[in-house]
Amino acid sequence: MTAITPIYPAALRAGDTMAIVAPSGPVDVQRLERARTRLAKRGFRVRVPDHIGRSRGYLAGDDALRADELMAAFLDNDVRAVVPARGGYGVTRILNRLDFDAIRSHPKILTGFSDITALHLAVQKRTGLITFHSPHPMDGWGSPAPPSALTDEAFWQAVLVSHDEQKPNEGDGYSLAMGSYADGLTALRDGVARGRLTGGNLSLVAALLGTPFEIETEGRILFLEEVDERPYRIDRYLSQLKLAGKLDAAAGVLLGHFSGCHARADKPSLPLDDVLQDYLAALDVPVLAGIPAGHHFDNITLPLNCTVEMDTGQRRVTVCEDPVRPANATSPNA
Repeated sequence: MTAITPIYPAALRAGDTMAIVAPSGPVDVQRLERARTRLAKRGFRVRVPDHIGRSRGYLAGDDALRADELMAAFLDNDVRAVVPARGGYGVTRILNRLDFDAIRSHPKILTGFSDITALHLAVQKRTGLITFHSPHPMDGWGSPAPPSALTDEAFWQAVLVSHDEQKPNEGDGYSLAMGSYADGLTALRDGVARGRLTGGNLSLVAALLGTPFEIETEGRILFLEEVDERPYRIDRYLSQLKLAGKLDAAAGVLLGHFSGCHARADKPSLPLDDVLQDYLAALDVPVLAGIPAGHHFDNITLPLNCTVEMDTGQRRVTVCEDPVRPANATSPNA
C-alpha cells in the first residue's frame, strides 16, 4: 500500500481549546473535572461535552453518539486538540462510522493510548495525520496525584509550539525524555534504525489485523506496550503479528511497559522475558526494551507517524522532526 503523505497538526499555544471526548469506556466525571482544572491552569480552554458521564454498559454511550462526538470535535474550527478522556473498550466499534476525509481536511492534535491505539492506527492509515500516544485526562491529569514530572515534560515537549518557527516545514526534533529509565533500557538486539513510528497497545494492534485499518509496519519503527495480559496471551498476539509478516517488516522495535503481565502461580508458563526474546531477539533489526510509555505512572508521549531514530548502543530514541507545526504552516498538504 502506498504511504500517505504525513500531515503535521498545528502546535498548541496558551489559550487554545482542547476538546475532551469519550469514544471508548465510561468516564469518571470527578477525575475529568480535576483534569480540566489542571489543564486550565496551563492556560488552555478545555471543552467537555454535556452528559460526558453517560454510559451503556462498558461503553460511554451508544456507537453513533460516540462517533458523532468525536467527529464534531474534529470539525470544530475552534478546537486545536482532540483529547479522548480514557481508553477502555469501544473504539473498534466506531471506526466504520468516522469520516476520515473530514479528519484529513481538519487536522488536529489527537492524543491517548490503550484502546485509543485503534483510533491512532485508523487515522494514521487513512489520513497520514501525526498523532500522539499519550496519557489520558482521567489517568493522567485527572488522577489524585498530578502526572509525574517525566510524563508531564514529555507531553508538552511533543505538542507545544514548534522549536524553530523560522523553519515552518522542518524542525530539529528532540530526544525523547527518558529520565532515570534511560539507564535501564535493554537491547534485545543491537543496532540503529530510522523510520516512522507506529504501534501502541499490543492487543489492539493484533485486533485490527485483517481489517481495513490494520497496522503498516514496513520500514517503520514498531512500538508495543500492554497491561494485565498473561504471558501466553502476549505470545498469542506476537505470534499473530509474526504470521502476518508485521514483525519481519519492521525497521526496528521499541517495547514500553508490560504492566501486570505476569503468569498465574497455579499455571505453567513461560516468563514474559522469554516470550519477548522468542519473537523479537531473532529479528534482523534493533530491538530496545524499557521505554517508559504505556500503562504506568510514567507514560511519556510518543509522536506516531513521525520519523524517529533508535540507537541501542546509545540507549536513545530521537524524534527527528518536530511533530507539530506553527498554526499558519499547517494544512492537509503541509
